[in-house]
Amino acid sequence: MPATRSWTTHLTATSAPAAVVLIRFYLGAIFLSEGIQKFLYPDQLGTGRFDKAGIPAPGFVAPLDAVFEIGCGVLILAGLLTRAAVVPMIVNMAGALLITKLPILWSAAPLFGTDSGWWDFVHESRTDLAMLCGSVFLLFVGAGAWSLDARLHPDSAIAPTPSH
Repeated sequence: MPATRSWTTHLTATSAPAAVVLIRFYLGAIFLSEGIQKFLYPDQLGTGRFDKAGIPAPGFVAPLDAVFEIGCGVLILAGLLTRAAVVPMIVNMAGALLITKLPILWSAAPLFGTDSGWWDFVHESRTDLAMLCGSVFLLFVGAGAWSLDARLHPDSAIAPTPSH
């Protein structure tokens, strides 16, 4: 039983400051909204986009991706099981970069037409890179003092300090 306790404690414990809520807010809100939009606009952002990008089984993968983005986005916003929630989103962002953005470097990106080269790649991948970096950050520091994770382990959380 102690091994399970240690694992769950590591998963939810955080000593990050309350300001981490800002990173959680941007990550969670974007993942949640992008997941919802995959269902609202399937031709542009869901199955159609996945098909155009050459992702196999787009009718299965796009809705699955959307469900993960919605679920993980909600968990990140709440600061609940944050470390577990960012792991699939790290895979998601790495996949988006490798499959849809990296081909821009050699003019082979079906989603971006004539875009090619370093500057087009950097421009088109800026959100994916920010989401990847934010997710990796939360993986290492946890959800922060203003989170449900911190409420699960109040002894490990840094208490929010009032501004002077």
